[in-house]
Amino acid sequence: MKKYLAIPMSAALMFGLAACSSDGSSGGGDNYIIVNSSEPQNPLVPANTTENGGGRPIDMLYSGLVYYDAKGEEHNEVAEKIETEDSQKYTITLRKDAKFSDGSPVKAENFVKAWNYAVENSLQAASFFEPIKGYAEGVKEMEGLKVVDDYTFTVELTQPEADFPLRLGYSAFYPMHDSAFDDIEAYGQKPIGNGPYVLEEWNHDASALLVKNPEYVGPREAKNDGIDFRFYAKIDAAYTDLLAGNLDVIDAIPDSAFKTYESELNGRAVNQPAAVFQSFTVPERLDHFSGEEGNLRRQALSMAFDRSEITEKIFDGTRTPAKDFTSPVIAGYDKDLKGHDVLQYNPEKAKELWEKADAISPWSGSFEIAYNADGGHQGWVDAVTNSIRNTLGIDAQGKPMPDFKSFRNEVKDRTIQTGFRTGWQADYPGLGNFLVPLYTTGASSNDGDYSSAAFDAQMKKAAGADSVEESSKLYNEGQEILFQDLPAIPLWYSNVNGGWSENVDNVVFNWKSVPEYYSITKK
Repeated sequence: MKKYLAIPMSAALMFGLAACSSDGSSGGGDNYIIVNSSEPQNPLVPANTTENGGGRPIDMLYSGLVYYDAKGEEHNEVAEKIETEDSQKYTITLRKDAKFSDGSPVKAENFVKAWNYAVENSLQAASFFEPIKGYAEGVKEMEGLKVVDDYTFTVELTQPEADFPLRLGYSAFYPMHDSAFDDIEAYGQKPIGNGPYVLEEWNHDASALLVKNPEYVGPREAKNDGIDFRFYAKIDAAYTDLLAGNLDVIDAIPDSAFKTYESELNGRAVNQPAAVFQSFTVPERLDHFSGEEGNLRRQALSMAFDRSEITEKIFDGTRTPAKDFTSPVIAGYDKDLKGHDVLQYNPEKAKELWEKADAISPWSGSFEIAYNADGGHQGWVDAVTNSIRNTLGIDAQGKPMPDFKSFRNEVKDRTIQTGFRTGWQADYPGLGNFLVPLYTTGASSNDGDYSSAAFDAQMKKAAGADSVEESSKLYNEGQEILFQDLPAIPLWYSNVNGGWSENVDNVVFNWKSVPEYYSITKK
C-alpha cells in the first residue's frame, strides 16, 4: 500500500478500510464522485505518508513538479522545465501561474523548504532525499538544494543519477504552503495544497470530502465537483453499495465476487495488470529468524506453498505468481533472474532447509502471518499458512488485526511479534522504486529492518548508471542478493480489480491501480 502496497504502498496495495454506512456522506453534491478508501494513518503531510489511505487524497490535494498519466508516462506539472548537463546537477524552473488553493503562488522555496523539512524532522519518506548532496538524518538544510529566484531552484546530487527526474512525481517531493511550517499537525488536518482538489472536511474513521480547487491551472483539471471518500469496515460492504448504486467507483473486489463481478457489472469492470507487488515479511528480530538459521527458514517458508494454485483458487486468476520483487508492468522487468527458483513450490526442498535450520536451533512455537482483517486477506493467509503447516509439520496460522491503521502502527512501531503481510504500490514507474525504499538500510518502508552492505552498494551503483536502461540491469543484479536473503517473501503481482456504477462515466484505472479520480464524470 503505496506507496503502500504501500502497501507501505506505497505505498504498498493495502486495503485498510474503516466503517461507514452508505448514508454517512461527508457532504452532498450531485457531481461528487463517491469512492472507497481507508482512514489515513497520519495527518495529510506529503512526505510523511507512505500508505494508500493517505496517498489517495494527497495525490489529489497536491501537484508535484511532474505527474504520471494513466499509463505511467511522466509529464511536467508545476515544472516548466527540468534541465541537466551531467545528470548530477539539475536546474528546475517552475511555471509562474501555479497557485496554492488560497491563491498564493507556488514558489521554489515551497519545494526546497518542504524537502528540507522532511529530512530535518525524519518524516517517513525522508530517505527519498538521500541522493541529494548534504543529506544526513536530521540535517536542517541540504547543501545540494539552492533557491535561485522565486521560480527557479537547483538540485545537486552526490553522484549522477539519470532517473532522478522520474522520481519527482512522487508525493515526497510535493511542495508545502508556508503555513505548514508553523503547525504541521494542524496543517495535516486541513492542508493548503496546490492540486486539483481542496479538503473540505475529514470525518475521521468515516469519510473525507475533497472539492474542486478553483485555483488549479494544471493538466489534471477536475471534471467533477469533488471526491467523496468513504471508509468501509469490509470490502464486501463496499461492493454491495456499488451494486446498489450507493458507491460510484471501487478499486478492490472481495474474494467472494472474483468469479462474478465482471458479469454482474456488465461492462463496468476492470481487470488489468498494475504496478503492485505483494509479499509477507519475517523480521530478523524474531526468534529463529536471524543469521544463517533465519535465511534457511525464510527459504523453506517460501518453497512451502504453491503460488500458482493459490492465485487460481483464491483469486480466480486475478493475481500472477511473483518471479521477482518488482512488477511486470515496469520497464526492465526480468522474470528469469538468478535465484528466482526459491519462489517455486518445492515441498521436499522446504523440509530439507527447515531441518538444516533445526540443526542450528530447534524450532519452537507457532509461525503466524499478521494481516488487517478489513482488507480481504484472510483467504490467502489461511491458504499459505495451511500449506506451511502441512509441508513443514509445524503450527502455522494467520493473525487477524482489526483494521489497517492499527496493523500499520504496530508494524511501524516494531511492536509486532510475528510475520506480517507487506506489499508495494509503486510511487514512480521505475524498478528502483520497488527495491530502494523497501530493502536498503534504514529506508522509509524497510519494515523488516533488513540491512545488507552488498545490496546497498548495488543500489547506489544502479542509481548512478548513465541511463535508465543500464540502471535497470544493475537493479536486477541487486535482486539476486534479495533472493538469497529474502527480506520479504514475494507472493504475487496484483491486477487492479474494480468497477463502477451506472451513475458515472470516464472511469480509468491507472498504472498503479488507482482510479484517475479527476477524470471521472457524473452522468
